[in-house]
Amino acid sequence: MKISLILPSRNNLKYLKWAYESIRKNQGSHEVQICIADDASSDGTAAWLAEITMDDSNVSYIINDSPNRLGHTILYDKLVTNVAKHDICMIYHADMYLCPGALDEIERLMQPKTIVSLTRIEPPLHPPGPEKILRDFGTEPEDFKESELLEDLKNHPLYIKNKTTEGVFAPWAFWKTDFLEIGGHDWLYAPQSKEDSDIFNRFHLNGIRFVQTWQGFVYHMTCRGSRRNTTDGAPNIHTNNPEWEAQNMRSTRNFIRKWGHFVKHDEYMKPIVPPKYDIGIVLKNGAGILPVLEPWCSKIYVESKYELVADSYIRSEQTNTRYDLAGRVKWDDTIFSDVVIEIDERTFTEQDFVFLQSISEILASEPDITGTFELGTMRIQIRKLVDSSQDLIKVTNE
Repeated sequence: MKISLILPSRNNLKYLKWAYESIRKNQGSHEVQICIADDASSDGTAAWLAEITMDDSNVSYIINDSPNRLGHTILYDKLVTNVAKHDICMIYHADMYLCPGALDEIERLMQPKTIVSLTRIEPPLHPPGPEKILRDFGTEPEDFKESELLEDLKNHPLYIKNKTTEGVFAPWAFWKTDFLEIGGHDWLYAPQSKEDSDIFNRFHLNGIRFVQTWQGFVYHMTCRGSRRNTTDGAPNIHTNNPEWEAQNMRSTRNFIRKWGHFVKHDEYMKPIVPPKYDIGIVLKNGAGILPVLEPWCSKIYVESKYELVADSYIRSEQTNTRYDLAGRVKWDDTIFSDVVIEIDERTFTEQDFVFLQSISEILASEPDITGTFELGTMRIQIRKLVDSSQDLIKVTNE
């Protein structure tokens, strides 16, 4: 099999070297191109790349040498589009150790319109889940217990023979044509966070099948690329980088604007994608909860006496999104939305907000419903229900 591994990297050279060595050690008979993007690192990554490519012609790289970070949301796409030379690619992280036989599993399971994920073995830095294996073989490359991991895989198998599930997460292997067909990642989420959940939704809607193998593994240090990279702002491996926290909040709000709900998946991480409806919120008797409500609709209408409050919100929030907030926040305008939700700020409750966060599923459960009804303190008028989620599959990034 010929495969291109896609690795953006920012100030995590120690992990990048560790990942590179494991790939070359355990790639087996496969032809593996390692595609690396150095995202304005200051830790010597560029010099190491120049050195390594003198001896390894199957390493290709690009460098963002500007002072500004691009983020892996953009660099994944630049590597896939401009650098990867093989039909099969795999999104890979610099804090992953490729276990022996993993690429054999990719080759065995790669069928048309299929994405294959390897199973992650991780130290217990995050809560357990049925989609991964928690085993502590070290939290830094210098204390990595490689021989113990390999012995476990050999003599006390962690895998479940012939088992596959339908989860999808890094590292995930895909056909380059399927990736380009939907436009790659949505740069709405740049530099990071939620771009993976977004593209998985779009793959799912576009008919891609997800397969997670339980016979192919990576050992994953977890979150060293950005979220808990101690050389790039994180205080320690147990605490998130404040920059990541702020960006995660921005990306979460943008995900809700686009999809109308939080990230949803089953226990094995297979995407769940409710319908996307055209929802307009009419906010009365106040605008204090405008920042809370705005992402949860296509348009929000406030009373004209709160125009200055709305204008202030637009100016402060616009830098956090590519959506045109002036087109989303209106006052004294004709309401054309398919679903109109009237909210009185004086009586709006936490339970109402819970209903609002699940409004797509609530409406989808009664697809033939029309007219007006009340839900909590909200008055809901349904003019028509049109699921526009298919329109979200393809993106065109600038």
